[in-house]
Formats: sequence, C-alpha cells, structure tokens
Amino acid sequence: MDPYALVRDTIYRSTLLLDRQDWTGWLAECDDAFQYAIRAWSPEINKDMTYLWLDRNGLVNLVKLLPKHNTDHSPLTRHTSVYTIDVDENGQNAKAVSSVIVYQNMLDGINSHIDAGESRLFLVGKYNDTFKIEDDRARFLSRELRIENRRLDKGSHWPI
Repeated sequence: MDPYALVRDTIYRSTLLLDRQDWTGWLAECDDAFQYAIRAWSPEINKDMTYLWLDRNGLVNLVKLLPKHNTDHSPLTRHTSVYTIDVDENGQNAKAVSSVIVYQNMLDGINSHIDAGESRLFLVGKYNDTFKIEDDRARFLSRELRIENRRLDKGSHWPI
C-alpha cells in the first residue's frame, strides 16, 4: 500500500479518535516506543516551554487517571490538515507536518463573553509526527505538538 496514504490515514484517524476521547484507540495507533510532547516557543524567555512530555507508558497512566482529574468536560474538536509527508528511501519511516486548530464547545458559560453552547478557539499549532511503516500500517513513533498559544486553560489534562 502507498506509504503516503497510510500516514495520511493514520493522522486523520487519530484526529477522529482524539475528538471522541477514545484514548485506547488513539494509543493503538502508537508504537511501543512512542514519545509525545506539547511545546511552545516563548519570546519572553527565549526558550521552548514544554507543557507535556511523556512516553507511551506515561500516556497510558495519564489516560487511566483522566476520570479522577478536575477537568473541563467541554469537548474539543480538532481540524487537522496534512501539509507534508516525507517517506524515507526504504519506505519504513516517515515524517509529517500538519496544521491543527482546536475548538472547544462550551458546556458551561465561562464569562459574559462566552455562553454555554458556544464554541471558542482553544489553540492553534502544528503536529510534527514521525512514523514507523510496516505490515501496511503507519504507527506513530513520536508526536510533537508545537502550539502558537503560550497558555493552556485549567483542566486540559488530556492529549491534544
């Protein structure tokens, strides 16, 4: 099968799984060696800020604890557009860059500007993904979400 199509399908399928908060399904798209990070550049301190960095086992534990967190249950909806996919000569590894915009559909009003039932922009960024391709399947080896925002709201403990 076409490795470009495998990578593209994996990115879009993972978006749907994350939107449904199907953490187990999303983790099934990830290799055992998977690494996940959320980072943003801070011009104030002239450094990267890391909001989250976990390996696959750390993500499994995070997902188990999600029901115990004090979390805003307003669902997130992602809009992902794949920009580039680069497959190595052997067709066994790939890198992809995708744009992601995340909207939050408010269950409760948070102030006089946003009422329950409204949607608001939650974050804007890019996914930098690496994949292992084998057995007609692309699995995530790593995902770094580079966000343009430098602030995440309270209760946003889940993978984005």
